[in-house]
Amino acid sequence: MPRFSPPLTFGPGSVDWQDRINFDRLRNQRAERMRDTMKKNNIPVLLAAGDSNNRYLTGLTGPEFAGGVWYVLFFAEAEPVVFAHAGYISHYERECPWISRWRLARSWLNGICGPEAAAEEAEKFAADIREELTRQGLQDEPLTLIGFDGTAQSALQNKGIAVKGGSALMLEATARKTDEELKCVKMVVAMAETAWTKVLEHLKPGIQDTELARICREAISHAGAETAKAGFRSGPLTWDRGIKGTARFIQAGELLYGNVCSTRYLGYGACLYRTFFVGERPDKRETDWYRRLVDRLDAIIDAIHPGGTTADAARHFAPAATWGYRDELDVLTIEIGHGVGLRQYEMPVINRQWSLAHPQIFEPGMVIAVESREGEAGRGAVRLEDMVIVTENGAEIIDRFPRDRIIAVPF
Repeated sequence: MPRFSPPLTFGPGSVDWQDRINFDRLRNQRAERMRDTMKKNNIPVLLAAGDSNNRYLTGLTGPEFAGGVWYVLFFAEAEPVVFAHAGYISHYERECPWISRWRLARSWLNGICGPEAAAEEAEKFAADIREELTRQGLQDEPLTLIGFDGTAQSALQNKGIAVKGGSALMLEATARKTDEELKCVKMVVAMAETAWTKVLEHLKPGIQDTELARICREAISHAGAETAKAGFRSGPLTWDRGIKGTARFIQAGELLYGNVCSTRYLGYGACLYRTFFVGERPDKRETDWYRRLVDRLDAIIDAIHPGGTTADAARHFAPAATWGYRDELDVLTIEIGHGVGLRQYEMPVINRQWSLAHPQIFEPGMVIAVESREGEAGRGAVRLEDMVIVTENGAEIIDRFPRDRIIAVPF
């Protein structure tokens, strides 16, 4: 049977009398994890764009209204250079003293300036990067790129800089969470689960799914989340994960399930589902669905331990053919386990589509969301998703709201 992870003993606020989330440790541990990963892969320098990438490398957040509007040149053996966006840079240098080198970022705003202007700006961008590489004696080394478009790649190559993709490098570095990251994950899960109490308070026949979602988002936001997300599917939309946000009126005797996926605290995401019933109790058929669902997730979670593989866990997912599908692609992101961190989908992945033929090894520090569902077309469905931490002794469930049954809400 799966075990539960010890809960946090503190809330989100900072105090001087308790060791809570230490932000300096959080930033330093992540940077060192990336440097170790770079050295292991013989990569001396990378250039990264994208909020989750840059936050991991530097602890900074910035504008994301256009791709590549700010970026980080990150070295295995030197301090990073942050290319910050106009306006932001005038504040960052004062507000973020852990970064020692700043430059103004160049951007062509996804090309809205036209191809000629974009090419000119990209040429200046590449010249700035080459200058910094030369400063470190790395101008002849290949540059690993993460999150840049073809215009940037071409401009760098035109400056004599060899480039290669680096998404796999980021996935490798972020797969195992540091101790401070695990605190962040536990905190966002606790915040996200405040939504379920609001379901118990407000779920009744006639409430719209959008209204219930709004109430839940308000609770999550009040708990301190940076980003609050909640959505519900009810009645005929529960199979197979139909559209949400329809403003449908929830009716008596119906199943519904909610998710709080992409709720974030300090950038770290939650990915959780719970199933509810509007009324005194679900019927036997629905109860049987849920029992099969819990048994399946329990078996998958029990198979997650250091040295084991995603293939070991994936064998406990039911084949897509169980529900009449012809291909595992039909249940992609529906019957799955996936890493969660600063990005909603990280390594490793557990499913029958890939894991049986291409297994990945479980390691301590991984955070994995495991989700599945049961039901019948035209009748309804139940759904459950847990988040687990891989420890030396196996997987431990982080979320604490009851998972062993459909939560009935009498009215």
